[in-house]
Amino acid sequence: MNGASREALAAARESLTALTDSTSVDAAALADELAAVTALLEREVSLRRVLTDPARDGEAKASLVQRLLAGQVGGPATDLVSGMVRSRWSAPRDLADAVEELADLADLVSAERDGQLDDVEDELFRFGRTAASSPQLRAALASRTAGPDAKRALLQELLGGRVRPATERLVTRLVTQPRGRSLDSGLEALSRLAAERRNRSVAVVTSAVPLSDEQKRRLSAALATLYGRQVHLNLDVDPEVLGGITVRVGDEIINGSIADRLEAAKRRMAG
Repeated sequence: MNGASREALAAARESLTALTDSTSVDAAALADELAAVTALLEREVSLRRVLTDPARDGEAKASLVQRLLAGQVGGPATDLVSGMVRSRWSAPRDLADAVEELADLADLVSAERDGQLDDVEDELFRFGRTAASSPQLRAALASRTAGPDAKRALLQELLGGRVRPATERLVTRLVTQPRGRSLDSGLEALSRLAAERRNRSVAVVTSAVPLSDEQKRRLSAALATLYGRQVHLNLDVDPEVLGGITVRVGDEIINGSIADRLEAAKRRMAG
């Protein structure tokens, strides 16, 4: 998002935080309702344009939202979206993207309240690795011929009772309503949001063998010192790295594997 949309999203996230600070708000139900609004905005292109038209009065747009959503979603969801359309947006699609992000954040708030946020982070990462290792599963989840109900049933079979409720809701929503996102990019975005809930970064750590608890502790402490904030470790094992570890934090890669050093030696010899 650019300019005005970034500011509008930041304001919407603050509103969500203020709203969900109240334990009387059912965060999981709010997430479902915001996801329904996202689906409406995705279908109705003309509605997105009307609600983000800078020439239209903000209060008039908010009144339109209230009329459209009355009886369809609860008051908290209606109030959030009404506030969002009073803001200025750089592009109509940014509004739908922002409502979707609030839905995901509401599910993460639900997990945090239940003391399950760390588990949800780990489960999202593990599901991504499982899908990456199974071309058949990836194909089934990305299929354009299989409808949302079929994909939902597949995910229920795979995840039902095996992961936290918030994880299942987040993955199911991503797969059944991808909105142009790949599974990988969607899961990475969800992991970033989960990390932000605790004001920390996510490091994807790949090693030839599982790290010991002491190695994980030392690595986490070193990364926290390097980045100046807490870093959550998503751990993966890949024998092809041969030894050492590879760490990815966002777009930055810290590569200390033997395989990488051998490749570098080959390049120097070839040169």
